[in-house]
Amino acid sequence: MRKIRIIEHISLDGVIQGPGGPEEDRSNGFTHGGWGFPEHDDAVGAAIVGSQGQGFDLLLGRKTYDIFAGYWPKQSGPMADSLNGAAKFVATHRPESLAWGPVESLGPDIAAGVRRVKAAGGPDLIVWGSSTLTPLLIAEQLADEVVLLVFPVLIGRGKRIYSDLVEPSGLKLVSSRPAPSGVIISTYTPAGAMRTGSF
Repeated sequence: MRKIRIIEHISLDGVIQGPGGPEEDRSNGFTHGGWGFPEHDDAVGAAIVGSQGQGFDLLLGRKTYDIFAGYWPKQSGPMADSLNGAAKFVATHRPESLAWGPVESLGPDIAAGVRRVKAAGGPDLIVWGSSTLTPLLIAEQLADEVVLLVFPVLIGRGKRIYSDLVEPSGLKLVSSRPAPSGVIISTYTPAGAMRTGSF
């Protein structure tokens, strides 16, 4: 069974967004697009490449899929080659309009579709962005790793990786390292129920 690895650019106050430019998410009223770009140094890029691994498939929400489909086919280089060549599994209500392939819809029951794809075997599944899909994966205990690239910025409002869908739970820190830019790259795995206590 293959692993699902979530990779997120996240602000210090929990807002997630891709490293796109100022226009990203502007249609939703978000006016702070591009906040990750100034801190995106070589160490951050290397962490992303390392987290994705050499071979992977993509598990994406529809909006992230559309953003990627509008950008990556026009690019060249190792990152573009790996993303363009990866199989894409997409949470969507419009499977007939999926043009950036190889691609497959997860079907009407997203959790069941993810379980099917995960059990089928193959390379690890990488999740980028996908703020509506990510909480479902965590709530359904389908995510095996969460890689957070925490940027030293405060944004205040925006999309968040966690939601009210997610039950309280624990995470185990596997690794953490700073980049020269101040970005902290941390990898977590699920660690069961949340523990509580008192002093």
